[in-house]
Amino acid sequence: MAPKILNRSEMTPEFTWDLTHIVADDPAWYSLYAECENMIVDLQKQESFFLTSAENLYQFLSTKSKLDEAFGRVYGYAQMGWHQDTSDAAKQELAQKSESLAVLIQSKLSFVEPLLLTLSQDTLNEYFAEKPELEVYRQYFDNLFRTQLHVLPKEQEEILAMVGDVTSGIENTFAIFNNADIRFDPIIDENGEALELTHGNYVSTMESNHRQVRKAAFQSMYAAYKRNINTLASVYAMNLKSHLLNAKARKFDSTCEASLFANNIPVSVYDQLIENINEHLPLLHRYMALRKKMLNLPELHMYDIYAPLLPDNNITISFAQAKETVLKAIAPMGEKYVSVVKQAFAQRWLDVYENKGKRSGAYSWGVYGVHPYVLLNHSDNLNNMFTLAHEMGHAMHSYLSNEAQAYVNHDYSIFLAEIASTCNENLLIQYLLKNTDDKNLKLAYMTHFLEGFRGTIFRQTMFAEYERATHQLVEQGEAVTAEKLSQMYYELNQKYHGPSMISDEEIRYEWARIPHFYYDYYVFQYATGLISSVAIADMILSEGQSAVDRYTKEFLSAGSSKYPLDILKATGVDITQKEPTIRAMKVFEEMLSEMEKLV
Repeated sequence: MAPKILNRSEMTPEFTWDLTHIVADDPAWYSLYAECENMIVDLQKQESFFLTSAENLYQFLSTKSKLDEAFGRVYGYAQMGWHQDTSDAAKQELAQKSESLAVLIQSKLSFVEPLLLTLSQDTLNEYFAEKPELEVYRQYFDNLFRTQLHVLPKEQEEILAMVGDVTSGIENTFAIFNNADIRFDPIIDENGEALELTHGNYVSTMESNHRQVRKAAFQSMYAAYKRNINTLASVYAMNLKSHLLNAKARKFDSTCEASLFANNIPVSVYDQLIENINEHLPLLHRYMALRKKMLNLPELHMYDIYAPLLPDNNITISFAQAKETVLKAIAPMGEKYVSVVKQAFAQRWLDVYENKGKRSGAYSWGVYGVHPYVLLNHSDNLNNMFTLAHEMGHAMHSYLSNEAQAYVNHDYSIFLAEIASTCNENLLIQYLLKNTDDKNLKLAYMTHFLEGFRGTIFRQTMFAEYERATHQLVEQGEAVTAEKLSQMYYELNQKYHGPSMISDEEIRYEWARIPHFYYDYYVFQYATGLISSVAIADMILSEGQSAVDRYTKEFLSAGSSKYPLDILKATGVDITQKEPTIRAMKVFEEMLSEMEKLV
């Protein structure tokens, strides 16, 4: 029997986060909100003269940082307060007001960066020499001035903004169709009863022990996309063309270059990821063959890819056990790292269990000048222990960056965002494997790792390769049709999954249901992030303190004080080279070989 879901007011306080660390209460929040409004007015008054001297520039940027920090507290308190119980009308009002404040800041201070870009490099250098306190903003200015080549004259920027208002609707069109309009034929579940198939229950049906249920869900899902494939191809083609329009208007050589520019990532990193993973596809083919053997199937189909390899393996892990195990697993990170995680557990930085109205899922939310918070919806199982390790990795990244960096440099790039979280997961899996002789437990842990590796590195790289190829269609002026998009995806799916996997006809339509294809070259970062974290964890466990120091002092504490690739290189991982991928694949192959011996 499932446990009763409690109201928020019934939750045990020690398992809820304490948002009074941000502001004392709602009246204090309104006071801080008013302070933000006053700082906006103050900054607006300085518009005409803040560039005229080093001192004026410093005072303006200092006030701007204070505003941004205060807004971070206003927004964090309001949004997290709402997330803990979305039915709370008072908290919802605060959340809406915090969003209004964000719009106000953006609109009233839109003059800032365009005016900063009018400074000459010579003047800026003089200001840095005259006012050493400005040095903390050097990376900010370097990044800002890097954009100048791709900023258009004012009138053209206004036209591009209007075009952007139109093209931004393409993703929304897909989202509305995918979330609201598409319907799937009902299926028969394992009890012989009709089941309405939805996005929400599709994954659980694909994890069913009953093969006929998996097959029915798979066929129902893709039949719906096939029925609408020409419409979806047209929407996706417009998405590709909008990216091309933006790239050409801003004088980039390709859509990929335009997308990667924000993080200062060369296109070669993207292309090399695809090349490197293609070289290691035989390992994925071996894993598919192992899945086929463990499932004892004459043929492995796409609807078997999420079938549980160990159907009777239900590991119960309480939250107290999960905390204890995670602390032991991260012990190689050193005393300070572990002590901060203990502090988080003891001082109510975490909101642990589900309650009525609570937002689903899990996240870490950094609040500069306070500490990070972690939202969970914990259940007593293996996956949720890994979620705890994952979110505490994010939290420690925020904690150490916030501690070491001024506000302007505290936030880390999305390119680096999943490294700390998955590094913790890698340390946890190695700890678990080292500390059990139970064959079934070992198989469960290995399955967890190998499945995560497959889904995050191999699958996301397949998506990245598809995204690159489809964008090249429009860059080369070729037609983008449903048949061409589907055939390209089908051939990639065959190549990645290898000879042990039957690429069912339905899988050719999978591209049409992936929302990330509208995010513009986003998914490759999942793969580079996990490759990096597997390599980092391997170095921590093999090298010890020197690797820990590089990781904690040069990476976790760096924020955005340097460009992402430079921050990552400081750990000993140079993602522009093949070595990190080779190292990560070695870890994958060793675990795969061990699992093959156990089966």
